[in-house]
Amino acid sequence: MDSPVIAHLKEHKDKIVELWMKKMDEAAAEAPQSNINYKALITTNETFAEVIYNYILNDGSSRNLNEFIGRILQFGWPLSYLTHGIQVFRRVVIEVIGGKAENTKELLQLYQQTDAIIDPISNKLIHDAAEQWENTVYLQKNALMELSAPLIPVMEKISVMPLIGTIDTERAKLIMENLLEGVIEHRSEVVLIDITGVPIVDTMVAHHIIQAAEAVRLVGAKCILVGIRPEIAQTIVNLGITLSDFPTRSTLKEGIETALKMTKREIVFIDQEGSD
Repeated sequence: MDSPVIAHLKEHKDKIVELWMKKMDEAAAEAPQSNINYKALITTNETFAEVIYNYILNDGSSRNLNEFIGRILQFGWPLSYLTHGIQVFRRVVIEVIGGKAENTKELLQLYQQTDAIIDPISNKLIHDAAEQWENTVYLQKNALMELSAPLIPVMEKISVMPLIGTIDTERAKLIMENLLEGVIEHRSEVVLIDITGVPIVDTMVAHHIIQAAEAVRLVGAKCILVGIRPEIAQTIVNLGITLSDFPTRSTLKEGIETALKMTKREIVFIDQEGSD
């Protein structure tokens, strides 16, 4: 059997939605979101109100609510839009039905019943939004990691691993795995680790690089660190980090030349005019 609040929600739906839309519009005017088009906001507010009503009147059927949350987050709208909308809906319902109570006791009961109806929506909204954000971040992180730290064979016995972006502990583990698997797969004798695209080299990053070079040595290959810019060289010196266990070069070109010598090869320029 429907509670008095449910009965009031059905009876005064048009009034509640109209007042809720007005308050949401006022809130948007006071704190406008630069990335939200006003026309889109109005349309979305209408959908939001309908989603809330569907959830309440359909005994907690959450399909429409889940889909709505997903679209909001996909479009990059702030989570505060959802949480604020629920709280405004709660206040509007209490404002509309509060005048229907005949005494204080009945008014208190209406308030309690309203909270019992709205709280599950608020809790589910926050839970689902957080879950979807975590899933999105997880997928993006995995995609980024899959594209990062490849070991590229540039010629027989010589491979290059270009590193781009910040290196944290988790990414360092991936680098190590890709490095060792690639050395074995490509039968590399020399690996060039290119840190040209690494913005900051601190003690932790240097430690990870040294570990990677040591791991390469243990599987029978040698490592050359290339792409050391002047500011990075100065940072390494200031931090007291020693990279004496493996060669370093300032550019990839110099690194490849060194790798060729280490594999007993050299670059030979052919005189095209004298080749006839």
